Amino acid sequence: MLKAVLDLFSQSNDKKEESLSVELATAALLSEIMRADRETDERELNAYKAILDKQFSLSKEARQSLVKEGQETAEDAVDLVQFTQAINQQCDNDKKQAILKGLWQVAYADSNIAPIEEHTIRRIADLLHIPHSQFIKTKLAVTEE
Repeated sequence: MLKAVLDLFSQSNDKKEESLSVELATAALLSEIMRADRETDERELNAYKAILDKQFSLSKEARQSLVKEGQETAEDAVDLVQFTQAINQQCDNDKKQAILKGLWQVAYADSNIAPIEEHTIRRIADLLHIPHSQFIKTKLAVTEE
């Protein structure tokens, strides 16, 4: 009986991990950056949507659905590993760099990077196996644009 219950939980966790797409993982990470400083600015939300459009070529309806699902997934998440793991499994280094740039763009959309936003991006970059030098270069590139 106990084995059957454990198998049931194991199967549901496997399905949950398999269903996490790069698009949803990216949307959830971007949402985490918006939520990090507990002040969601309209400029951050617009940057969030623009980044999703640029990286994934979505229709307006698909983007709206992804934004909503990304925010809900981020709110329900316990940690960032599930998102970065999906990205690491499905993306090359160039795609990871584009995601990192998007994170910085959302954080800097309000012309200010809160320390907690920078800390969260640093954690994500570490989990994506992005070197610290690239983390800094990307930050500088975004803030100097």
